[in-house]
Amino acid sequence: MKRIMRSLKNLRHSLGFKLTLIFGSTLMLSIATWSHFLIRHAKTIPNLEKGLERGMIVPAVLILLAILIVVSISVMRLINLPIRKLIIGTHRMARGNYDTPVEISQNDEIGHLAAAINRMGGEIGQKQAELNRQRNEYQNLFEQVPCLITVQNRDYRLIGFNREFSEHFNPRLGDYCYHAYKGRNQKCESCPVEKTFIDGKSHYAEETGVNKDGSAAYWVVKTSAIRNEKGDVVAAMEMSLDVTHRRELEEKLQSSEKKYQEIFNKIPNPAFVLDQTTLEILDCNQSVLSVYGFTRDEMIGRSFLDIFEPHDGKSFASGGNKAALLHKVRHLTRHGDVIYVDIRVSPSDYSGSKVFLVTTSDITQQLEAERQLIQASKMATLGEMATGIAHELNQPLSVMKTASGFILRKLEQQAAIEEDILATMLKKIDGNVDRASRIIQHMRQFARKSDFDRQPVDVNEALERAYEIFREQLKLRGIRVVNRTGQNLPKAAADPSRLEQVFINLLVNARDAIEEKWEGKTAGEDQRRITLVTRAEKKYIVVEVHDTGPGVSDAIADKIFEPFFTTKAAGKGTGLGLYISYGIVKECGGAIRVLPSTEGGACFLVELPLWDSI
Repeated sequence: MKRIMRSLKNLRHSLGFKLTLIFGSTLMLSIATWSHFLIRHAKTIPNLEKGLERGMIVPAVLILLAILIVVSISVMRLINLPIRKLIIGTHRMARGNYDTPVEISQNDEIGHLAAAINRMGGEIGQKQAELNRQRNEYQNLFEQVPCLITVQNRDYRLIGFNREFSEHFNPRLGDYCYHAYKGRNQKCESCPVEKTFIDGKSHYAEETGVNKDGSAAYWVVKTSAIRNEKGDVVAAMEMSLDVTHRRELEEKLQSSEKKYQEIFNKIPNPAFVLDQTTLEILDCNQSVLSVYGFTRDEMIGRSFLDIFEPHDGKSFASGGNKAALLHKVRHLTRHGDVIYVDIRVSPSDYSGSKVFLVTTSDITQQLEAERQLIQASKMATLGEMATGIAHELNQPLSVMKTASGFILRKLEQQAAIEEDILATMLKKIDGNVDRASRIIQHMRQFARKSDFDRQPVDVNEALERAYEIFREQLKLRGIRVVNRTGQNLPKAAADPSRLEQVFINLLVNARDAIEEKWEGKTAGEDQRRITLVTRAEKKYIVVEVHDTGPGVSDAIADKIFEPFFTTKAAGKGTGLGLYISYGIVKECGGAIRVLPSTEGGACFLVELPLWDSI
């Protein structure tokens, strides 16, 4: 634009010079014409004088002046004024006004020049508008970018920054970056901008600073080089993403993880984190050391199955690990000792992976205490059965006593004994010896300590064995037993010895309830009655023991299976029989409850799982 203005001025001066030449030439031509006229008419000077006297020369001079004035005005109008307009128009364009054209309508070189300048001004205006739009767009982007942006020269002074940066800090143009960001008086030890000035490459860093309100600020920084036309790095742009909120969340998360890790480690029971697919131990708490003898480092990376007794480990691996609770599983300690544990399994997520959260409870001592309690209960039950056992043994002993007495008398009399009679006597003695042996063997088996062993059991046989012990005793007390057991029942899953103990406890309770109600009263057989019922229902074998006693109230029914609860008089009950029976049935996978009986008293109902259903 400046070149155009200089050209127009040169053009103006050039045209003025040319106009001066034209004007001078015209004047010289006029003078020459008049000179020629005077020379030709020199001889007629007297006539000239006469002409002057007549006023002929003055009009001619006036005409000449008029011509000169017209020529000057034409030059001013057609050349000088348009050029002035061109100069004024170019001045407007230089100031950025491209919308006002140069108004020259003449159809000559100057008119063509004005049209060309107007076109050029329009094009320049369009391009300038586009440049302004792009500049505003980039400036808007610079201001609206949701991160902190600064531009720094090689002295680390701020030569530009966006609104986001201004809102976070108290910056001033020319301030040092380390002072604006962090309130420091000297450059940071590890400065990504400095690295960019050194190698011209982008660099990343995590920085901390102080917001204008004094709060701590955290951000992630990336720098990039700004180069001049020669490719030299003259400045650096630093873009910082504010991660204060994320950092606070990370700190809260770390604090939460630390807290829950402390809780995890302080859980009194061993806790494991297992990979759901491989059962690899990903983590465990400190209680593992006290129970298993292994340190955390020794456990991590091992298979959870390594601490199982082999048979139980196979069961867990084949699908048992999906169960919420596994009872009485055998585990191995560091020294190879077997301990019994309850295992609780819960699926969860751990660091983006599917895992099992597993806790184990060492129940070894609990099981030992239960075994001792069960054994004590057995001894108490044997005491309860003493009278019945005495009666059961007394009958075969009486038969043997009678038979042996008969034989001894015959021997003393030296009398012959008929062979048939002797054979009969010996068979009776032999049969009653077997009967007494079975009773004694039964008592020995019942009283023996044994671990729980669930196996297929004929419920009717177990119930019959329990009843055999009390048969004679119940008969002597006038209590009739009605047997309504089902036939061809499927096997139940139970420990036969412990199941028999349950039935004995129920028979003892039924006997005592009937004795309590009818003590001192006259009652017929139907009023002193125990009814035994067995049947199959879906996945269970059901056993019912009915009595004609006083029954069980709702208040007592809620507590009847609690330890040491008894309704019997002092010295007549321990309060452990039903509690132990409840535990045995639950351990078999069944249930026991008390209901009102159709016989008028109470009904104890036992449900045992079918062997084929487990």
